[in-house]
Amino acid sequence: MTCPNCEKLQRRVERLEAQNAELKKENSLLKRRLTLYENPNVPPSRRAYPSRKRATGTGKRFPGRPKGYPGKTRPVPKPDMVKAPEWNECLECGAPLGGPLYVSHHLREEISNPSPRATIDFLELEGRCDACGAHVVARHPDCPPDGRFGKNALVQTTLLKFEERLPHRKVCETLDRVYGLSVTPATVFDITRRVSDWLRPAYEKIMGQIRGSPVVYVDETGEKVDGRKYWLWCFTTDLDTLVVVRKTRGKKVIEEVLGKQFQGTIVCDGWRSYPSFTSKIQRCWSHLLREAKYCAERVDEAKPLSKALHRLYDDLKASLEDDPPPEERARLAGNAKRRLGYWLKKRYRSGEVRKLAEKVRNGFDHWFIYVNSPPVPPP
Repeated sequence: MTCPNCEKLQRRVERLEAQNAELKKENSLLKRRLTLYENPNVPPSRRAYPSRKRATGTGKRFPGRPKGYPGKTRPVPKPDMVKAPEWNECLECGAPLGGPLYVSHHLREEISNPSPRATIDFLELEGRCDACGAHVVARHPDCPPDGRFGKNALVQTTLLKFEERLPHRKVCETLDRVYGLSVTPATVFDITRRVSDWLRPAYEKIMGQIRGSPVVYVDETGEKVDGRKYWLWCFTTDLDTLVVVRKTRGKKVIEEVLGKQFQGTIVCDGWRSYPSFTSKIQRCWSHLLREAKYCAERVDEAKPLSKALHRLYDDLKASLEDDPPPEERARLAGNAKRRLGYWLKKRYRSGEVRKLAEKVRNGFDHWFIYVNSPPVPPP
């Protein structure tokens, strides 16, 4: 005989188990969505959680700078000109006035009104040399090679589009309001195309200098172009920076920019496109330390590992400041690998810590390239 109360409890258990399964599924989905905003590679401006910790026990934080933060006062500028009012006669009775008894100064910083649109007729002189018979053409250097707009108009249009990030229509409105220059969105697009063509030699020069550099820092991040996922690649050296936007995150972008014959060292994160391009890789410690700190803030088990990674990096950086000889560098690298190996052999219970340790383990051969290679600075 079945107990009625047992059947009732069984149905309740089944109902609660079903609800629990639904909540687990929802929790997993929300966690995946939250990682778009809470991960060590998200800049503070995009984080969905406060970047500053609240004061302990208050639950609220007073807005503005923390208490004790050194303040800054804007320096008083020197005047470029002095403007004085008329001081001739009394406004009440019209009698002549003597010299003023007091003079006070009111400094105001002003901007000038933009110069109105001007039309310039650039003359192009053409003739023949009487001495050698050569055909000679003289053109003013301020005259662009084609189009109806001068260099300043081209520069300001390009800055409004890419520096101020205005849509084509807003660029047209700004040029008309500020300079009285009437253009169409199609004209703005054509201007940016022409400026791009004229800047291509400088672009290719920068690319050549990056290809010849012994060390190049490379990173990539997602970018929306007309609603579709693209990748913004950044190639940086001590003197140059080159940015390209491509549809792919693959190796062919690295080959396009650096060339297949690139002989330098790449400083990068752990993305698989880099080791498929070259074996001369220095893994980025900034990425690693940031991820270790982020993991330690979430999981207590990660705190010793994070502390050990930070101490290892700081010790190596201090040891390399005096540029030690190759034998000492080799000793430092070997010692660092042993210290790192000690922490990677440990068994970690947390999945997040195991994932961090696995990342360090996968790049083990590329964490200390800079120790034995003086051209590569501590990344």
